[in-house]
Amino acid sequence: MSQHTVIAVDGPSASGKSTVAREIARALGFCYVDTGAMYRAATWEVLQRGISPSDHQAVINSVKTSEITVLIENNSSVLYRGEKIPLEALRSPEVNAHVSEVASIPEVREILVAKQRALSSQVPLVMEGRDIGTAVFPHTPFKYYLDADPVVREARRTGEGHSDLIHLRDVKDSTRAVAPLRIAADAFVIDSTHLTIPQVVALILHHLRKSGLRASSHH
Repeated sequence: MSQHTVIAVDGPSASGKSTVAREIARALGFCYVDTGAMYRAATWEVLQRGISPSDHQAVINSVKTSEITVLIENNSSVLYRGEKIPLEALRSPEVNAHVSEVASIPEVREILVAKQRALSSQVPLVMEGRDIGTAVFPHTPFKYYLDADPVVREARRTGEGHSDLIHLRDVKDSTRAVAPLRIAADAFVIDSTHLTIPQVVALILHHLRKSGLRASSHH
């Protein structure tokens, strides 16, 4: 299976990684993949099926038999279950409340990580999440970890109209047993507290070029 280039962008909630990863992908002509959306979609489907997120075996069976597919459209990963899954559904308070629990189940991560890795056989990727550089693509030479002051992140999150509590997500994500949120030893760490999105993007693109990466000829 030939593997295309993968740029890993990790970090906690509201560190700016989604916007940054999307902009990097656009600048390079790579495909943008939001792995968080995949865990949200799995959680949404579990809730749709009336399964309790705390019934881990039932959750695993739901993800194993999931009708959700990940397609690449216009250089972005899109989730379908029959039809396109609406973004509002993935960001609902119910999904917010349970996604960390579902994402902490080892078998769920195993299934979704396999799907994430499979995408790299199709096109070059900019993949963002919490364990891309540590667990999904530990061998990619292009790893970035975005962080920001929790107070700043909380304000950004509220500004986006979301109500999930950042510090609770941080604690859950960094203390889970499997693929916890941590910084890969060889990641380039950027504190975005006092940086604008364009500044972070410019910093990463500069670093990538210094690391020998060229824009994709794949469009």
